[in-house]
Amino acid sequence: MRSVRTCVRVDQGVAVRALPPSLDTGNLALIRTAAAKLPQINLDDALRICLVIRKREPESFDRAACRWLARYATQRSATLARLAVAVAALDLMRDDPDLASELLERL
Repeated sequence: MRSVRTCVRVDQGVAVRALPPSLDTGNLALIRTAAAKLPQINLDDALRICLVIRKREPESFDRAACRWLARYATQRSATLARLAVAVAALDLMRDDPDLASELLERL
């Protein structure tokens, strides 16, 4: 995966690292709580959330992946070829997560 920029917010004068530590736990409840407090989640963190969803709530993965693809298409001005690679990589995530991650890193 790409290196992740840490989002820092200030809560009552105390700097709080919001999303990345909760992502590392793999706990969806913590991730969702932290994400809900942020005004926006960057695309790299959104992909990491998708990957946690794949592991913890596989029945919700397609929906999360489609939302990520929509954001990727608009925020990165993706070409059809790059979007096709992203779709294929996310679809491959169930069977070969290492190869899928490698493909996503190249986008």
